[in-house]
Amino acid sequence: MKIDIIGDIHGCYPEFKALTEKLGYSWITDIPIHPEKRKLAFVGDLTDRGPLSLKIIEIVWRLVKEQGAHYSPGNHCNKLYRFFLGNKVQVSHGLETTVAEYESLIPQEQKRIRDMFIELYQNAPLYQVLDEGKLVITHAGIREDYIGKTHSGVKTFVLYGDITGKTNPDGTPIRRDWAKSYKGKPLVVYGHTPVENVRWVGNTVNIDTGAVFGGKLTALQYPEKETISVSSTMPFVAEKFREIT
Repeated sequence: MKIDIIGDIHGCYPEFKALTEKLGYSWITDIPIHPEKRKLAFVGDLTDRGPLSLKIIEIVWRLVKEQGAHYSPGNHCNKLYRFFLGNKVQVSHGLETTVAEYESLIPQEQKRIRDMFIELYQNAPLYQVLDEGKLVITHAGIREDYIGKTHSGVKTFVLYGDITGKTNPDGTPIRRDWAKSYKGKPLVVYGHTPVENVRWVGNTVNIDTGAVFGGKLTALQYPEKETISVSSTMPFVAEKFREIT
C-alpha cells in the first residue's frame, strides 16, 4: 500500500494542485492521478475559509469514486453536512465562505454539489484503518482504546480532539495534547490543529500545517513516512498556530 495523506485543505485549491504535482500526480483528467498508482487520502476539513471549497468537494468526490481514494470527515465537513441537510447551524468559523460560494450557484448546480457532498460524507468511515491495522487516518486524532469503535465519544474525539469543555478567546475549543499519551502500535496521521511544522509525537503525526492560515499544505507519504509541503498563497495568521496544552 502506497498512499499520500493530505492535511486540512480548507478550500485551498492552488496549494492542493501544487502539492499533488510535487508528489508526481498528473492532472490530465482534471483530477490528480499518479503514474505508479499511488492513492490519495484525506484527514478531513476539505472546505471552509479558503476560496475554492466547492471545487475541492468535486475533486475529492471523483477521487473516491473513480480512484479509490480514502476520505474521512473533519468537524468542518460535519458542519457543512448538517447545513446541507437543512439543520440549523451557525454559518460562522469559516462555513460562511463555503455557503457564499454555494449560494452564488444556480439551483441545479446547488443540488449537484449538495448531493455530491452528502454522498461523499455518508459513505465515509469515521476514521480509516489501513494496511492491516498498521495505519490510522483520522481528523483530530484518536485514543488507542477507541480504535475499532464508533460510539458517540469516538465521534466527538475524532472530529474535535480531546476537548476540555472550555474555549479559547476566539470561541474554538481548548484541547488536551492526546498524542503525548498515545502508546498504540498503529501510526496515527491526523490534522485539525494547525502547527507551523509537521509534528511527530511518538507514533503520531500532525500534518495540518495551516495552509488556509498562510502556512503550508503538507502530505505524508506512506509507508515511507516522508513529508512533502508547498507554501500557502494565503495571508499568514500567526495566532491560529496555537500550542496544545
